Amino acid sequence: MTPALPIITVLCPAAGAASPGSLDRPGGLDKIESRAELRYTDAAGLGDAVDGAQALFLWDFFSPAVEQAWSRTASLEWIHVAAAGVDSLMFDELGRSEVTVTNAQGIFDRPIAEYVLTAILAHAKDFAGNLRHQQRREWAHRETHRVQGRSALIIGTGAIGRETARLLRAVGITVTGAGRTTRTQDPDFGTVLDSAELPRHIGAFDHVVNAAPLTPQTLGLIGEESLAAMRPGAHLINIGRGESVDEPALVRSLQAGHLSGATLDVFEEEPLPQDSPLWDLETVTISAHMSGDVLGWRDALAEQFVHNAERWLEGEPLKNVVDKAKGYVPSSSRPGAAEI
Repeated sequence: MTPALPIITVLCPAAGAASPGSLDRPGGLDKIESRAELRYTDAAGLGDAVDGAQALFLWDFFSPAVEQAWSRTASLEWIHVAAAGVDSLMFDELGRSEVTVTNAQGIFDRPIAEYVLTAILAHAKDFAGNLRHQQRREWAHRETHRVQGRSALIIGTGAIGRETARLLRAVGITVTGAGRTTRTQDPDFGTVLDSAELPRHIGAFDHVVNAAPLTPQTLGLIGEESLAAMRPGAHLINIGRGESVDEPALVRSLQAGHLSGATLDVFEEEPLPQDSPLWDLETVTISAHMSGDVLGWRDALAEQFVHNAERWLEGEPLKNVVDKAKGYVPSSSRPGAAEI
């Protein structure tokens, strides 16, 4: 008798109004169809689709459906999340289980680093001001700032933070990290400060970049005290998670002119509500949680899963294994590396 194929359930979002009732499926999974039974489902059908499955691919990576279907996951060994952050997946039962969780680390590192560099350049050269004057047909000569010689604090010393540090250093910005473990002579940051003591350190920097995963330690990390301690005229960039920043306190700081601006890609509530005061602040640049979403990103996510699935099918160690207690992939690829 031919042994049964292992079952991989793929949780997909709906395809949208253009194709009612159909699923937005990842491409490229045909490469493993001969070696595994693939079950595609939406959130409503996850319970049935995951029953008896050994692996689960969260293509719909923000869905809360896994916790709701957890009673049907007795056979589950592995969950892969098509995102760098896994905070929306983690719940107590999963944390206590033997199920391995992997993520999409490596796909978004460079695009997000490029977004951060763009934000710093656009802020220094006042591109927002140029656009406002252009729209009013005003010829308004001004002087702008250099980025060379400026300083940046990157909160979060994982893969995204490290790629950002390398790119910022390339244009002459002095970079320091903030993480769980203080150290010197880090290969990418030089010095890494204690993120738990952020108000003590944050005032020394022109740009503050939040690249931290959302964990109990980073929830509300950039709060009233840290914002007040920031250097007058400093610039905040958030590409981590919205819940890491106290939004009302940030609004007050911007309205008072303490900070010169904020570039925000993530928010406490997404989509950002229409009545949020952030929309009306000229010193704020808003993007729709898209800092890492460059052309081809979906194909790259699917291909990464296929490669990991091939390792799983061969019994080889999985890549990008998340430490479920910490909520991220521990960094081990560089000497002396550590995480937020």
